[in-house]
Amino acid sequence: MKLSLKPAVLIKRYKRFLADVTLDNNEETTLHVANTGAMTGCAEPEDTVWYSTSSNPKRKYPFSWELTQTKQNHLICVNTLRANQLTEEALLNGTITELQGFDELQREVKYGEENSRIDFLLRFNSDSHSDSDSDINEQRQSLTYIEVKSVTLLEGNQGYFPDTVTVRGQKHLRELMSIVKMGHRAVLLFTVLHTGIHNFNVAKHLDKKYADLLQQAIDSGVEVLVYKAKISPESIVLSERMSF
Repeated sequence: MKLSLKPAVLIKRYKRFLADVTLDNNEETTLHVANTGAMTGCAEPEDTVWYSTSSNPKRKYPFSWELTQTKQNHLICVNTLRANQLTEEALLNGTITELQGFDELQREVKYGEENSRIDFLLRFNSDSHSDSDSDINEQRQSLTYIEVKSVTLLEGNQGYFPDTVTVRGQKHLRELMSIVKMGHRAVLLFTVLHTGIHNFNVAKHLDKKYADLLQQAIDSGVEVLVYKAKISPESIVLSERMSF
């Protein structure tokens, strides 16, 4: 994903969707923040903010906060919309090798008993694959449900998800477990969008219920994948699988 960003200095984030910054010309302005989370460690005053500019004349705030550059020189993608866009790119270009060979990709499909939307639904047409693919076909169902999560919390040398209690995330785990019971493939994909994170784990100390549900999900057959992004003010791309 190519980017065209400009730097500013963070004054403060507030009302979840807004942040005040100082531009290069010392003018103060307000950015839109496409992130409803806690953004722990991603929004410290005086951090460098990299922002994009919208050409839509109807937008009240034309600037959008894309990256944070911390005082440790780490780059963090804080625009949560990017995780799905990066995942789609990686699915289509073959980077996520565990999720290849699909015939159709759908986004934001309604599913489950708790009024959810799956980030991606992959459909496989078994008739289009030869017998030589039998080993692969045995490992996948005709439908694969993929839930995508952004990982941006770094504590010490350890990356974590979630960065606070996530009732929504707990719901998604229950939904994925129900998908497996129905005989379909369910995948939870963590996208690591922080250049300082080299190790990843679930944040049991922040949300024990989520951690317990995740272990239940894994035991029930939900697959967990972790992919890290290369990040710069010019581009972001998922590129490296991490262990979990």
